[in-house]
Amino acid sequence: MNNLRLADGRTLEYLVAGPEDGTPLVFHHGTPFAAIVFDPLVEAAARHGLRTVVYSRPGYAGSSPQPGRTVASAAEDTAALLDELGAERFVTVGWSGGGPHALACAALLPGRCVAAATLAGVAPFHAEGLDWLDGMGAENVDEFAAATTGAEPLTAYLSEQAAAMADVQGPQIAAALGDLISEVDRKALTDAFAEYAAEAFRRSVSEGVAGWRDDDLAFIADWGFDLARIQTPVAIWQGAEDRMVPFAHGRWLASHVGGATERLRPAEGHLSLVVGGFGEMVGELAAQLG
Repeated sequence: MNNLRLADGRTLEYLVAGPEDGTPLVFHHGTPFAAIVFDPLVEAAARHGLRTVVYSRPGYAGSSPQPGRTVASAAEDTAALLDELGAERFVTVGWSGGGPHALACAALLPGRCVAAATLAGVAPFHAEGLDWLDGMGAENVDEFAAATTGAEPLTAYLSEQAAAMADVQGPQIAAALGDLISEVDRKALTDAFAEYAAEAFRRSVSEGVAGWRDDDLAFIADWGFDLARIQTPVAIWQGAEDRMVPFAHGRWLASHVGGATERLRPAEGHLSLVVGGFGEMVGELAAQLG
């Protein structure tokens, strides 16, 4: 793990894996999560000559909190990280809660961000024509009900949830996620992938819930950029068997992100989409580099 000192005094923890001369693939993790190496994802990127770069968003694990951050704030942190690595161009993918942050890079770092993809990424909370909570598992409905009442009630709610995550192990992950897990996702959440998720969940709350809270508050606020004006190529990947981020979010994004390409998968869920689709998605991103 590496640490970058940012211009505003914050610390950003990050990791780099794969070919040293590869174009960076910046991976924006989900909510709550933290920077962890998952070898199959790194290997898939490396097969296309890409170097995997993952950082913990502010407030998670070793990254300093940034109260009041917006989704757009991720673009500035990503640019600083790329400068540290001496990289001019990059591609990016955001999974789940990382999806909006990948879109921020596509919108606010045009030219430098060559291509982007979202994997089961959430749509804006006030998206016109979208019932944002419809189809979500009960845990997410409760979480965002707390978020809409303010930072203090949300912090109290998340602190209770974090207590159960602090020591979670791979075999316990499916049960811990409760109503958020569809059957196809339950089947995907085994072995190495379950251990990866458990470690990332544990690290995400190791320093408290600031990162998780600030992610949620950023999702329900204005994201800070116009999705319709994005000119960077973006692929929207979404599964219909997703109870964390419902299929309607992917359909909405595919219709409202400028120039987006649909990759909607009826038989996939929130987790199985990553297990089964990451290699194809990375290949598409790499192809955009020319």
